[in-house]
Amino acid sequence: MYRNEFDNHLRQNKKFNAYMFYGQSVFLVEHYALKIARLHGQNDEIEKLYFDDYDFKYAKDKLLQSSLFSSNNILLIKLEKKVPKKEVEELIEACNINPDSTVIFSCLGDSDFKTMGNYFSPKTNSVSIRMFSPSNPEAIKLLENEAKGLNINYDISALNHLYFMHKNDLSLCMNDLSKLAILDKKITSDEVNTYCFGIGNVSFEEFLNNLIEGNDISEDLALLLDEGVNEIYLLTQVTSFVQQLFMISSYARAIGAPNPKEILGFIPPKNIWERKSKLAINIKPEVFQKMLEYLLNIELEFKTSKIDNQNLYLQATLRKFSVLFR
Repeated sequence: MYRNEFDNHLRQNKKFNAYMFYGQSVFLVEHYALKIARLHGQNDEIEKLYFDDYDFKYAKDKLLQSSLFSSNNILLIKLEKKVPKKEVEELIEACNINPDSTVIFSCLGDSDFKTMGNYFSPKTNSVSIRMFSPSNPEAIKLLENEAKGLNINYDISALNHLYFMHKNDLSLCMNDLSKLAILDKKITSDEVNTYCFGIGNVSFEEFLNNLIEGNDISEDLALLLDEGVNEIYLLTQVTSFVQQLFMISSYARAIGAPNPKEILGFIPPKNIWERKSKLAINIKPEVFQKMLEYLLNIELEFKTSKIDNQNLYLQATLRKFSVLFR
């Protein structure tokens, strides 16, 4: 099943004997696996077997035997490759035999685990949940839920700012929320700037704006790539940014003053939104088409051609982009 359906089960306090989480979002897989483990028992009742620590015989014996020291017997198994069908079915069966036991598979991958997901079914009170990468509004909602759980008094703009500061990395955002929770004050964008630090030395939002505005991006681009940002990821982020500008521009021309909630599904920090809106409105519709065609052609070349040095090639093509559409 998908996350939304599983969330409905959680709201109804439905529990299963065995769980499997897998999919595109490593963060959501690990987040839900640990969340479910804690839902079934205390931290000291959870045993974790990660990767090479997994041993089928040990896992089965543990699930079949009730703990002498606690009422719950929870086994959290993190995997990078599939487990044989017979082993999965026997571990699920062990949890059905011993009502004190729960097994949770946290699988770091998507397509490789699809067939393994078929081993879980309502007949054995087991479930597999596929996690897709959350959209920006979904990610902000997750941060809101976490902030509420930590009893943080916050501005929604602060969560948006934190999310963009960490380039959509929810794991880093969650870690920072734990730090912000100890502050006895309302969390605004100023607190985020003071107590949290974004990835690397380059503001990603600033880089994207400078690129579209035609400013010199050579130094920042080199720094981003030197910090380990993947070339394809960076290119798709530029394309996504241009698409957002196009949506803002189209909304303004068709309806009127751009509404961030209606266009993006969330409200970015005021300074970011104002700069983005001004930039979008100043670009002609036909220019957007040329921009997107240029970026998509670069992506096609990356995926179909043998480019010796993708790093240098991307630097050259993005510098050309900033000159062409200045």
